[in-house]
Amino acid sequence: MEYRNFKDVKTFKEAFVSNVENKYAIDFENSTPYQQYVVLGEMVRLYIAKDWHNTIEATKSSKARQVYYFSMEFLMGRMITNNLMNAGLYDTVKEAFDELGLDLNEVEHQETDAGLGNGGLGRLAACFMDSVASLGLPVHGNCIRYRYGFFEQGIHNGYQVEHPDRWLKDVNVWEIRKDSEAVEIPFYGHIVMNTENGKLKVKHKDAEYVKAVPYDVPIIGDHNHIVNTLRLWSAEPASTYPDNAFEYHRKIREISSYLYPNDDTYEGKTLRLKQQYFFVSAGVKCAVRHHKDVFHTVTNLDKKLCFHINDTHPVLIIPELMRILVDEEGLEWDKAWRIVKNTCAYTNHTILAEALEKWPVDLFQNLLPRIYTICEEINRRLLLEIAIEYGDNSRQAEEMAIIKNGMIHMANLAIAGSFSVNGVAKLHTDILKNIEMKTFNEYYPGKFNNKTNGITHRRWLVQSNPELVEILNKYCGEGWIQDMSKLEKLLPLADDETLQQEIFNMKRARKSVLANKIYASQGVSLNVDSIFDIQVKRLHEYKRQLMNALHIMYLYNRLKTDEHFRKNFYPTSFIFGAKAAAGYAFAKEVIKLINTIADKVNNDTEINKYMKVVFVVNYNVTYAETIMPACNVSEQISTASKEASGTGNMKFMMNGGITLGTLDGANVEIGELVGDDNIIIFGMHADEVNELYRNGDYNPYEYYQADERIHLVIDQLTNGFFENVSPNEFSIIRDNLLYNDNYFVLRDFDAYVKAHEKANELYKNQKKWLHMSIVNIAKSGFFTTDRTMQEYNKDIWHLQPIKINK
Repeated sequence: MEYRNFKDVKTFKEAFVSNVENKYAIDFENSTPYQQYVVLGEMVRLYIAKDWHNTIEATKSSKARQVYYFSMEFLMGRMITNNLMNAGLYDTVKEAFDELGLDLNEVEHQETDAGLGNGGLGRLAACFMDSVASLGLPVHGNCIRYRYGFFEQGIHNGYQVEHPDRWLKDVNVWEIRKDSEAVEIPFYGHIVMNTENGKLKVKHKDAEYVKAVPYDVPIIGDHNHIVNTLRLWSAEPASTYPDNAFEYHRKIREISSYLYPNDDTYEGKTLRLKQQYFFVSAGVKCAVRHHKDVFHTVTNLDKKLCFHINDTHPVLIIPELMRILVDEEGLEWDKAWRIVKNTCAYTNHTILAEALEKWPVDLFQNLLPRIYTICEEINRRLLLEIAIEYGDNSRQAEEMAIIKNGMIHMANLAIAGSFSVNGVAKLHTDILKNIEMKTFNEYYPGKFNNKTNGITHRRWLVQSNPELVEILNKYCGEGWIQDMSKLEKLLPLADDETLQQEIFNMKRARKSVLANKIYASQGVSLNVDSIFDIQVKRLHEYKRQLMNALHIMYLYNRLKTDEHFRKNFYPTSFIFGAKAAAGYAFAKEVIKLINTIADKVNNDTEINKYMKVVFVVNYNVTYAETIMPACNVSEQISTASKEASGTGNMKFMMNGGITLGTLDGANVEIGELVGDDNIIIFGMHADEVNELYRNGDYNPYEYYQADERIHLVIDQLTNGFFENVSPNEFSIIRDNLLYNDNYFVLRDFDAYVKAHEKANELYKNQKKWLHMSIVNIAKSGFFTTDRTMQEYNKDIWHLQPIKINK
């Protein structure tokens, strides 16, 4: 029935008008864009319901091997446009809306970004879900249904302020609540063990239970009738609960309230660990139950399932699966451990110590008593194995121990309990194998592998850049969306005047869209003929937004005092977008500095014709869809060796932006693909950075004394240069740079200045710049997540695509 509603424009138009009027009991002409969005979304969801059901049934009936992909984040963005395009409905709906006098874009923008993530980790997981569905692979996402997400960012007097992201305040048209699949998760209490008929029996006494209720969201493949599932878990009261009902309900609400609650306190750490076990236990229990419904045994679990652990947050999958196999299914430890190790795979996303999670033993044991005893046993047996290889009290045992110094190390548990450990870019994987996790790599030969990240071109090109789509249709022919290698057809035309003019027009059109959005929301007017120099990403010291800000201060000083420089400087608009974690005081102070610089630059009538600075407020996926196609210079300036991969660099590249960056993360592979002439690389290499860390002889104060440019901008942080703030406002930044410059901002500053001078000169030669832009677009096909997922599947998952009778 719902299929027929979209069979042609006339039928859809009639059904749409009727559904709006019937749902809201109003005449259609009085309906609002939001009401129209709700009805459109519901119609699309009902339209794909048959494909969704068929995908589930085909997976069951074929007894297909499946992957359950666990991630604390899935930064999906708005889904309406992507779903219309992938389902093949966009053109029908667009034509019908045009005939009805409706703006489809306005209706699409009624959808709120789903508050299920913060940065690259979540956006990568979302890209993965789009690609696996489009490739027909049976991969299911698991996450928490956060009521408030990360936060909605505001800026008050230059400071970041955090507001609840109430993305669920309105109806979520995509989700379906599945009460029948709810499970109860135990916390606290104590464990009683005994032996019955020679078998270990474990009982969890006096536990506090929480009900996990799943909400399923469809992930629609690209024109292939495949619909996979993203399952979001919501915390609700269990069937029985403690006497203090008010406190119990408060604790439950916290579990699925916020992404990454502040963990500076014991209570905050407890909540984070509780969140992780909550969605891991729920997801694993349901997966095992579905497996048993089909196969009636768990002994073949590793042959038919893979639990993929995205970063360390879901590592509790490993002891939870052991608990189910040993305590509930009655398997012997060794058999259960073999199954677990052959079922779990782990992706490492960072070498930063702060992100390689570890938990205090007392907290962990109190909250998860049975899971703790399992971790204890895994650790005991691991150390016995290591002792056989290396002897007692070895260095290897100290490095690889899961429990040590009163802490449980989750990355060590992940490596021990997985059959595959992958990094996310060549450089990152090499650092894992040869430096950070060298001992593990030597002990587990062949376990570590690389899978370079990607992005879904369906959202970051097809959906976001219609002008470029038109160009690619013309020059690359049909089928480039399905085969991104066809973009290389542009390479022989990189110097073609007609193509270059079309690329120039495309970029200017996209810059105009972004400039209009910024002016409408923040009142800052940008010159669309200026260079759009953009750095948008999570705010962290290693990403070095601070170096970018200091460089802008340097440019301001030079433009004020050097007439020759001023005459030769190509006007530039510096655009920032970032959220700082609520408890990350230094990062929030960097945001204040950027906004203070913007206030000074933009209000200086002598300078603002040459340079503008803007910090876009509440940067998110939807904002990124406007930002990425508008970029000329892509700032990818992390300290070499610190960025695992990055995906913003790929989005900018795919839309013709030129990377200005360090040899870090996927910048290395971008450079290899496009060649040295089509990327701007600066700064120390990873081996130089690691050498400085080893030697410990870097003294940032020496650079302050030796370089008058650095000396001036650092002094200006605290000498009253910024009239509207206290001279002490940025003293924490000044002190950090001079005495604790852990990410080598001052060491790389001169090279960064020179890289910008090169970019400014290159942009003046538009024929050369457009050549570079075309080469970057042509080579960007490598970075589609379709390629990434095919590599995961070939080397790790070993899935067969699901076939649907259309």
